[in-house]
Amino acid sequence: MTVFLLFFFGFIFSFVGSITPSMLNMTALKVSLKKGRNAANKYALGVSLIVFPQVIIAVILTKYISNTPTIFETLEKFGIVIFLFLSYYFYKESRKEKIEVAASSIKKENLFLSGITLSVLNMFAIPFFSGTVITLEAFKLFSFDKIPVIFFTLGSVIGTFYILFLYGKFAKIIQEKTGKLTKDINIVLAILTGFVAIFTLVKLFI
Repeated sequence: MTVFLLFFFGFIFSFVGSITPSMLNMTALKVSLKKGRNAANKYALGVSLIVFPQVIIAVILTKYISNTPTIFETLEKFGIVIFLFLSYYFYKESRKEKIEVAASSIKKENLFLSGITLSVLNMFAIPFFSGTVITLEAFKLFSFDKIPVIFFTLGSVIGTFYILFLYGKFAKIIQEKTGKLTKDINIVLAILTGFVAIFTLVKLFI
């Protein structure tokens, strides 16, 4: 397995994991509308910086879990349930009406530090990356060696920054078409997570 493949996995999973509207990317959108793209990029950089230790922690936790086969097998089964739940959640979200995105007031503060703060408060980051590593490990697509982990982490950091960068760059377009865009994204994510759940379930019986 090449380190570039793990870089790709890190990028794709973090990008897709952050694409659906959430606190972090909606804040990037609001900052861009109110303060401009440069300000949004500073905010995105702050968010992405915290992703680095979050991924490392997730990898360490997952490595410990993977060394205990019974726990790992249980988590694989739990992961199927989580992916099925996510598939249903994204499908349900796709049925909602248009989401209004207002350019609410952004206080005069250091947006880089604001990005760091919000990223630290993101409680789902470590479980998300841990779940990603568990999924990749289940299909023998992950390595816990130092260099591969670094490349996976860099990919995750850049993937997170890039999706926030896109939210900032296309803020006005996203604001105008939030409803349709959100529905389309959530339908795609519902299909993808449902596919992963089914594929993982089939793998357990092979």
